[in-house]
Amino acid sequence: MDESTGDGGNVEEVTAAEEETIDDDDAAVEIHDEEESIGTTVDIVVSVEDDCNGLVNEIVSVIEFLDQISDYRRTQQKECFNLVRRLKILNPVLEEIRDFDEFPDTCKHFLHRLRKVILLAKKLLQTCNNGSKIFLALDSESIMTRFHSIYEKLNRVLVKTHFHELNISDDVKEEIDALCKQLKKAKRRTDTQDIELAVDMMVVFSKTDPRNADSAIIERLAKKLELQTMDDLKRETIAIKSLIQEKGGLNIETKQHIIELLSKFKKLQGVEATDILYEPSIANNKSFTKSTSLVLPHEFLCPITLEIMLEPVIISTGQTYEKESIEKWFEAGHKTCPKTRQTLAHLSLAPNYALKNLLLQWCEENNFKLPEKETCSSQSENVLDEQKDEVSLLVEALSSSQLEEQRKSVKQMRLLARENPENRVIIANAGGIPLLVQLLSYPDSGIQENAVTTILNLSIDEDNKKLISNEGAIPSIIEILQNGNREARENSAAALFSLSMLDENKVTIGLSNGIPPLVELLQNGTLRGKKDALTALFNLSLNSANKGRAIDAGIVQPLLQLLKDQNLGMIDEALSILLLLASHPEGRQAIGQLSFIETLVEFIREGTPKNKECATSVLLELGSNNSSFILAALQFGVYEHLVEIASSGTNRAQRKANALIQLISKSEQI
Repeated sequence: MDESTGDGGNVEEVTAAEEETIDDDDAAVEIHDEEESIGTTVDIVVSVEDDCNGLVNEIVSVIEFLDQISDYRRTQQKECFNLVRRLKILNPVLEEIRDFDEFPDTCKHFLHRLRKVILLAKKLLQTCNNGSKIFLALDSESIMTRFHSIYEKLNRVLVKTHFHELNISDDVKEEIDALCKQLKKAKRRTDTQDIELAVDMMVVFSKTDPRNADSAIIERLAKKLELQTMDDLKRETIAIKSLIQEKGGLNIETKQHIIELLSKFKKLQGVEATDILYEPSIANNKSFTKSTSLVLPHEFLCPITLEIMLEPVIISTGQTYEKESIEKWFEAGHKTCPKTRQTLAHLSLAPNYALKNLLLQWCEENNFKLPEKETCSSQSENVLDEQKDEVSLLVEALSSSQLEEQRKSVKQMRLLARENPENRVIIANAGGIPLLVQLLSYPDSGIQENAVTTILNLSIDEDNKKLISNEGAIPSIIEILQNGNREARENSAAALFSLSMLDENKVTIGLSNGIPPLVELLQNGTLRGKKDALTALFNLSLNSANKGRAIDAGIVQPLLQLLKDQNLGMIDEALSILLLLASHPEGRQAIGQLSFIETLVEFIREGTPKNKECATSVLLELGSNNSSFILAALQFGVYEHLVEIASSGTNRAQRKANALIQLISKSEQI
């Protein structure tokens, strides 16, 4: 799986600012990037003159500056160091250019275009250094896309430069050639993403997955993102506030996800959201004249913008929003409540006079001056219109008789579908889904791969899930899962996971024989393929009939193999599926062997807190149906470890351990 987001499947995103062309050798480079302090002071002089020495000095200074940054966010740390390492390879050629007596035009063009790429790299690395950890994880595929975009641009600069005209030494030329090979390889490699992190975020943000409130998953996310202390959370809050206040910094859906997860992390520390989120939200608003010691009541803030509601309105679910914010939500094509995610009976708005009166009364009592309502710019509307026009042209091109035109259009639509929620709605409204579903069966591996990935990205939208399944896409996705190329198979598995969030699709996938190829991918796929298949199979096994289908397809053996290979990092997930299968008679028969009981006891004795919790749950499910499983576990010395878990395990593990101890007591009495 190479395209992932926290909300439901592998999702790509690309940043428009990074897509500026650098192909025009004569184009003047005018990038004005505000310098921010990152633990050290570096003065960088930006020159747009044709002073090659000045350009060399600037580029070298930027690379040295980036080389001093060491504290990158964990989710992008490896890729950040890789990028800096590759940029440092440029130093020898820059040093040789610095010694030139005369600078040919080739040199000037090279330095101008290289400078532009270096500044893009600087901006990205600064984001990975001091940006919101949650945002960087949630938007990890977008960040990876930006890395690959920089690699592509840098490779293009190097390939188009005639170094033989610069009298560069052979040794340096060889280093540049080696760098180009590295850059090409880096553009193709997409396996740096932490798939477990992406899946955990997907689960937490899901409204239907029963694990979305699982404290163990939230704790695991907090650990992975290094947001486990109050200081960490305070710094993250500041980073989120900065991101929200940036012009066009976040769309509504992403903002909600970030704040929701931050709130869950704070609750782990016993801190309510209003303690460290809403007060800074008010204090940092330039329109507010009150001191930072005044905390605005939570109910006066719009759930979408987290800003004070000047014109509160009620929608059909009974939730209140700022009128302008909810209207923009509706204009983007949404027909759900942003807070509850319920489908709305209608889109009518009713003024909330009671809340408005309470707000005015509170302001008067606290001598709080309301901000003046700003006039709305039409810029966002113009952007939306442009996006709709672009999508319409792409949809038209999807049905073209020209193969190359179809290839380009489906690839571009894949990019658009990963950019933001609004694009997913626009594509669906423009009639793109039926045409994409048709392309799933097209006899061209590239078109198939891009089509199924676009379907995957579109399926993040709840309404689109229904549209995709109603168009009959599931059998075609399963066909690609069986016979497509590696990336297409992995993204097909992820698409099935996303679509299976709807209960009716769980049934359809099972009846369409989608489980056997998922089991095969779990058995023989790459690490990413195994994880994609595992998450899809877990979701599908929530359906009772699918449990039998998974058992018949031979799921137990690869699950047991995952338990033996701890380096794969999928023990908890494998145990979670085995817990579902243990509730099925055939499942108990398939997994109820002494070696498996011994493995469970080993995890209960020596596993991580989450391992112990999952293994205890599986043993309880088995033992509740057949006392022989308990007797076998007792022979392996499980009792003393259950007593320990009952006193010091996770909350869920303690409950399961106590229940198992009681079950053991009853068995002994019998």
